Amino acid sequence: MQSKMGTDEGRGAISDNYSDSESVGSDRIGFSGPLSGPLNKRGQRKSARFNIPESKTIAIAGGSSSSSSSMVDEAYVEITLDVRDDSVAVHSVKTAGGVHEDPEVTLLAKTLERRSTSVGSSVIRSASSKIRQVSQELRRLASLTKRPSSVGQIDRSKSAAAHALKGLKFISKTDGGAGWPAVEKRFDDLTANSEGILPRPLFGQCIGMKESKEFAGELFDALARRRNITGNSITKSELKEFWEQISDQSFDSRLRTFFDMVDKNADGRIAEEEVKEIITLSASANKLSKIQEQAEEYAALIMEELDPDNLGYIEIHNLETLLLQVPSQSIRGGTTNSRNLSQMLSQKLKPTKESNPVRRCYQKIKYFVEDNWQRLWVIALWLGILSGLFTYKFMQYKRKAAYEVMGYCVCVAKGAAETLKFNMALILLPVCRNTITWLRNKTKLGVAVPFDDNLNFHKVIAVGIAIGVGLHAGSHLTCDFPRILHASEEKYALMTPFFGNEKPPNYWWFVKGVEGWTGIIMVVLMAIAFTLATPWFRRNKLKLPKPLQKLTGFNAFWYSHHLFIVVYSLLIVHGIKLYLSKDWDKKTTWMYLAVPVLLYGGERLIRAFRSSIKPVKIIKVAVYPGNVLTLHMSKPQGFKYKSGQYMFVNCAAVSPFEWHPFSITSAPGDDYLSVHIRTAGDWTLQLKTVFSEVCQPPPAGKSGLLRAEGMEGDNSPSFPKVLIDGPYGAPAQDYKKYEVVLLVGLGIGATPFISIVKDIVNNIRAKEREEEELERGSCSVAVKGSSHNRKKGSFKTSRAYFYWVTREQGSFDWFKGVMNEVAMNDQKGVIELHNYCTSVYEEGDARSALIAMLQSLNHAKNGVDVVSGTHVKSHFAKPNWRNVFKRIALNHRESRIGVFYCGPPGPTKELRQLSSDFSRKTATKFDFHKENF
Repeated sequence: MQSKMGTDEGRGAISDNYSDSESVGSDRIGFSGPLSGPLNKRGQRKSARFNIPESKTIAIAGGSSSSSSSMVDEAYVEITLDVRDDSVAVHSVKTAGGVHEDPEVTLLAKTLERRSTSVGSSVIRSASSKIRQVSQELRRLASLTKRPSSVGQIDRSKSAAAHALKGLKFISKTDGGAGWPAVEKRFDDLTANSEGILPRPLFGQCIGMKESKEFAGELFDALARRRNITGNSITKSELKEFWEQISDQSFDSRLRTFFDMVDKNADGRIAEEEVKEIITLSASANKLSKIQEQAEEYAALIMEELDPDNLGYIEIHNLETLLLQVPSQSIRGGTTNSRNLSQMLSQKLKPTKESNPVRRCYQKIKYFVEDNWQRLWVIALWLGILSGLFTYKFMQYKRKAAYEVMGYCVCVAKGAAETLKFNMALILLPVCRNTITWLRNKTKLGVAVPFDDNLNFHKVIAVGIAIGVGLHAGSHLTCDFPRILHASEEKYALMTPFFGNEKPPNYWWFVKGVEGWTGIIMVVLMAIAFTLATPWFRRNKLKLPKPLQKLTGFNAFWYSHHLFIVVYSLLIVHGIKLYLSKDWDKKTTWMYLAVPVLLYGGERLIRAFRSSIKPVKIIKVAVYPGNVLTLHMSKPQGFKYKSGQYMFVNCAAVSPFEWHPFSITSAPGDDYLSVHIRTAGDWTLQLKTVFSEVCQPPPAGKSGLLRAEGMEGDNSPSFPKVLIDGPYGAPAQDYKKYEVVLLVGLGIGATPFISIVKDIVNNIRAKEREEEELERGSCSVAVKGSSHNRKKGSFKTSRAYFYWVTREQGSFDWFKGVMNEVAMNDQKGVIELHNYCTSVYEEGDARSALIAMLQSLNHAKNGVDVVSGTHVKSHFAKPNWRNVFKRIALNHRESRIGVFYCGPPGPTKELRQLSSDFSRKTATKFDFHKENF
């Protein structure tokens, strides 16, 4: 049923304060009638009045009335809403009488919905000022179809309403007037010494475009040309006029401002040279150097699309046509049920705060235990053992004669010493990588033991050692020794079996003894190792004077940690030469250390032996932008690994002793091994240097800055010798346990997932080949066996979402070949690839608008993304992780999703929290795994 919807300036005012929540389930209700109304001073529509019928099926149409039904169909846009008792959300937007529904426009639900208390008020209030503002865009878009368009190469089947709402924004997070006070304050600060005159170079800083000075300068020129301002400075009143224009929410106003920026001679036409200039400017603002280099080529592409008649110029309506093409950041296998999408979008999926403090506390504890039960029981067991050992030794010495002289001090010292012996033995086990890899691969202990936290547990034990050292050494040095020195002859008689008939003459007597100097040296060495292992020193975060810079970095950490050899030797000596224990069976230090030291020593011998008998030959070397070195090596016989695992690399030309871990980027089915190494310290910098010396600029058609490939004969480059050791287990290797995985890599953190992506494709292909053989009935016993083995290996993954977020455009060169291979060969859309370039301003920003145009045009014509240089279209700015989780939860209901993250620690908290929130608020469960570097 349809009814007219008119405007009423005096009634129906609707608040702009919107909730982010949307309906979970809804009845479809419609309204119809012109959405347009009078404009206020800001160019926004006044409130529209809805005449709400009681029917459950109504449609909203925007446009002008017409006596002809064909004209109505042509001039109206139909909006379908999903309505529930307390909410309303946009379901779809399409031309009246049309049959094509745009699922992307359902994303408008996020901004066009508001909570209410009744069905009627929910519908009225949900048709907010946002709808009023959009109405003029909907009418214009509907009428746009009547204008002949010269651009036929682009798909125009999708509505551009959503894009029109948020496109070409020069100023973010403001509606004009709200942002002026801050701009005015900056103006006053910047012009304090120039008598109220703002020069052009400071314009960008004043309006909030500090990082885009060149773009802001061109914007200044465009605004000045429009007002016939010829100087290079403006007053506050002129700045306010500029501000009102660039913060105007009308799309037409924003379009005119952008057009004026490109049209430098103000003749109402844009020539190819002007297009080239604005492309260069936009690329510079977004730090896209490759687009700057190809600006001429891309300018010709735009002219070819918008000027097919070769007039030599384009006009504003041509630019408008291009701008309103929704960037088709196509998502393969996307959501097809827009009603379900509306339901999922409607959920904030944030934990509702419990008003009752007792219940809130219980809920927090419950969730904490659910998320950390593996860690909790391990820590509880560890603390229980320490408590038991401390108590046992404490009570034992309380019953000895030494207690009469030294009191509780000796009990505390000996109790702490017992925990120290246990911790010094235990701290070696988390770094026995071969043992841990075997346990996680060959046993079921991974269900209860958090093997991924081995290094964190190593650090926790180190804290326990530090506390134990403090208690033990502090009790002896500040309490026990002074009490002995000041003991009476009668009291000292109890100590003669341990210290001799003559009482020690002074404090130095204790220090110079074997027990004293071994203990002091151990404390000093451990303090050095602990200090240099902290992130401030290990990651070069401290700015030390030049002579002390050697104390920071990975090298300092690595060498200082190997002081443990001296520490353990002294610990055994210290444990033998005890003051208060003379019987050998009471000297238990060596008993604690025997098994862990032998196990760790055996692992180091295995590493040395394995690396020496498994030499690798360098096949190919490439140096990429972003200081990334890629090594392709021959695979040693018998070297079996899983995607997601890592191996250690040693290069004697850099250091014969240092071994550094790197994720394996080749797939298990490849006939080579590869690693991608980013320069992040002194060792990696030297490694890149020694390999760069044998590299040359790449030939035509080859990627990278420098390349070298091994060949037969005298012309083969002489590569430095490389040894490898591994593979070792990592969190990402468990991806096969999940049918659906979400892989998130930041920068070089994408390395383990590149191997996983390739492995998934290889496994899917192998499975398809086996199924084809079975269908033909000609499969061999070998094929059957292979199928059985794959089933036994429990490869479950059938869907993967890979999100790679990087700061620099050049980073996409690292894995360009893999991206193209997956994009072209993954015909069933098993793997969904998403590249994000954070140096590009978010979609809708005027600084990235032209980049979005080029992206759509070039991908439509050549199938190549202008940002990444691959077949995978890039997204701008950072991902909205909550929306990512929403879409995956919608697509895979009742499923368990494996979330794997590798990269800097920053996003870890957000991704873990989202995994927790969605697991509790939806039927989809998310298991979070991380690997920080």
